[in-house]
Amino acid sequence: MKDIDPKKVHLYSIKDRVHKVQINQFSHLPKNVHNFSEWFNNLPDILAAGDFKAVVKAIVYAYEHKKPVIVMIGGHIIKCGVTPLLIDLMKRGIITGVVMNGSASIHDTEVAMIGQTSEDVAKSLEDGTFGMVHETGDFIHAALKLGCSKGWGMGYSIGKSIQSKKLPNRSLSVLANGVQLGLPITVHTAIGTDTIYQHPAVDGAVMGTTSLKDFHLFVEQISNLDDGGVLLNLGSAVILPEVFLKALTIARNLGYPVRNFVTCNFDMIQHYRPRENVVSRPTRTGGKGYAITGHHELMIPLLYSSVMAILEKKTTRSKKP
Repeated sequence: MKDIDPKKVHLYSIKDRVHKVQINQFSHLPKNVHNFSEWFNNLPDILAAGDFKAVVKAIVYAYEHKKPVIVMIGGHIIKCGVTPLLIDLMKRGIITGVVMNGSASIHDTEVAMIGQTSEDVAKSLEDGTFGMVHETGDFIHAALKLGCSKGWGMGYSIGKSIQSKKLPNRSLSVLANGVQLGLPITVHTAIGTDTIYQHPAVDGAVMGTTSLKDFHLFVEQISNLDDGGVLLNLGSAVILPEVFLKALTIARNLGYPVRNFVTCNFDMIQHYRPRENVVSRPTRTGGKGYAITGHHELMIPLLYSSVMAILEKKTTRSKKP
């Protein structure tokens, strides 16, 4: 047998990697959302448009009634440059919890670190350099080692390090903002699925301990979804839908009803696991699941502007004598 020693892999600097995403391409918060309410109201109550309106209204209802709005995000969401919009919803108290797969946490860290992320996988796979920059792994594994020693979960550990190390673009980090706002932020990894598992400093015990801590924190969030909460899955086709199904099972097993809530899967293509594990199965005994198909870089700004337009309109009405 060949002697495969991960500690002998050849790393290189993230500064030498060609990136497909840079922060100067990211979304900007709109200066005026008032007119957007007319666009939203003019959507037909038919098919996807009707579903989209129902999801937006469910988010507004949850916010107004102090119910959770939990957002699960895959790595592509970070790369699409829409995180400034999600962070703003976090700051406003509309999004109450963020759930990431490992890919999202890596891209979030790189955005905070150098303002760029996303490599050419096909090209770097040819010569074995895919995922082999050392800075990302160095930072994340150091953060997790420290966090594990303090009993923190994976999301908090990375977000806390981004914040405490004052990474230059930390204002664009979902994880760092979650820590600063005191929101539950969790990261759920599977062994071998993410590039940080290629890094020589990887420690399976640390990865498992911190991610398991986050799984239990996620169960706690799910237990509060009953009667008006909302769970959105943005772009995770496998990992997070599976994690959600198990977390929901534990919550119900422990006696939390977790019924009558809304779920929605936003993705460019509707896959089996999100359709079954997010949209269909969890709401079968109460609640409603939706599937909205479209590019994230279009649909998430539309979602943000629609939610904000409704809330701004309600605020304006309440101020009138």
